[in-house]
Amino acid sequence: MEQGRAREAASAQPYASVRVPQQGGQAHAQARGEHTHSEPPAPRLVQRHSVRGQILDALRSALVDGELVPGEVYSAPVLGERFGVSATPVREAMQQLAVEGAVEVVPNRGFRVAERSARELAELAEVRALIEVPVMLRLARTVPVARWSELWPLAEATVAAAAVGDRAAYAECDRAFHRAVLALSGNQQLVSVADDLHRRSQWPLVSAPAPRRADLLADAAEHTALLEALMAQDLTVVQSLVREHFTGSVS
Repeated sequence: MEQGRAREAASAQPYASVRVPQQGGQAHAQARGEHTHSEPPAPRLVQRHSVRGQILDALRSALVDGELVPGEVYSAPVLGERFGVSATPVREAMQQLAVEGAVEVVPNRGFRVAERSARELAELAEVRALIEVPVMLRLARTVPVARWSELWPLAEATVAAAAVGDRAAYAECDRAFHRAVLALSGNQQLVSVADDLHRRSQWPLVSAPAPRRADLLADAAEHTALLEALMAQDLTVVQSLVREHFTGSVS
């Protein structure tokens, strides 16, 4: 085991490029090891010190984008070939996703992407609302306007990601905004739990169409509206916006 990890560390560059699975039937065929003759699209590149961290981020983005299809089984060695690394960091990243509930282990085959229902998404929205609504109402009463103003760049980042239709980038910006708002409570356990629920709500539904850019823009606009309501200490609008944002969220 230690020798295998040593070889992996020696072969990985400090900023290794990681290729994310591409969309469409060709990607699914390649994920299963089948040969395709057409030239694959240019891969998305990720740069980080940790190869495992790169793979984990790439897989999370692929989940949000729908490149890893709910119900499909993916082999760590085959995905490792696509990413240009050994199966070890892929398997470790997949194990983390299994802990998060994004995939399940299929003995001797790999990992199956979890299939979620509309009911599960509604339950996640309900739990998020139970946690975040009272916290945001309390923060609206106590946080100075100047502190809320510091969050404008995060709200604007969600709008920018939505404008270009980048679902993976939007998902990251969306969570960053909500983390920053909840962090003003000073309760890191709350932030951690809420962020985990938020991440789970971003995985695609079974057979659901991908969110349109217009859907992303509408969702992002709720961030700026919420920030304005928080700055104005308009508790009625804050409560309404947060509940609507969770129940109608596309991320």
